[in-house]
Amino acid sequence: METFENLGRVEIVLVDPQEGANVGAVCRAMKTMGLSNLTIVGEQNYDANRVKTLALHAWDLYENHTRFATIEEAVASSVLVVGASRRRGKKRKYFSLSPEQLAEQINRTGPGKISIIFGRESDGLTDKELSLCHLSVKIPTSDTFPSLNLSQAVQIIGYTLFRNLTPLTGFTPIDEHRLKSVVSTIAETFEVIKFYKQDERVEVESFFHDILGRATLSEKEAQRLEKIFVKMSRIKVHKQNE
Repeated sequence: METFENLGRVEIVLVDPQEGANVGAVCRAMKTMGLSNLTIVGEQNYDANRVKTLALHAWDLYENHTRFATIEEAVASSVLVVGASRRRGKKRKYFSLSPEQLAEQINRTGPGKISIIFGRESDGLTDKELSLCHLSVKIPTSDTFPSLNLSQAVQIIGYTLFRNLTPLTGFTPIDEHRLKSVVSTIAETFEVIKFYKQDERVEVESFFHDILGRATLSEKEAQRLEKIFVKMSRIKVHKQNE
């Protein structure tokens, strides 16, 4: 079964990779698994020779990579944003998908860019950076030594996607910019109906951002949600004015 239609919209995003050899190894891992879209977040310049030595025939991925100063800019047009992380914590995601489950999620997601974000080699993604993602993916590893290097992690997830992705079907989902607009409408409605106790708005927005991001809404569904919440706020205002 042809897999490249879905693979072609997957973008590997590296956040502040430490040095050129690691970037080159990632390029090689990507190309062997049919992935060709590389984005780097950060301003560091890398030794081209170090990149090329490890990339070999995947050097073109580095030549054609895109660069952004922030993760927010890198994923602005993405319909699904995935953070690769093995760490858990109170301020991190409620759960993580396995690489196989991620492939299934991508298969259910309509056309549009899918960004898979990998953090720094030393300490991965911060809580704040992971909060920008709709969901996280975790590679199962031994408890005795759970750490994978950057290119290994990209290789494993890339291999899983290569083996499991199928041709696109269904609708076109909204992008990250549109999703934030929907979440803002929902959050503002809760403000109008006085739902919040103390400073809860940020947490509520984060919750709806993640859950609606995973749902990969169509534009029609997004509009329907907005109408429901706008109607809710108008009913509240109307009753107050009676």
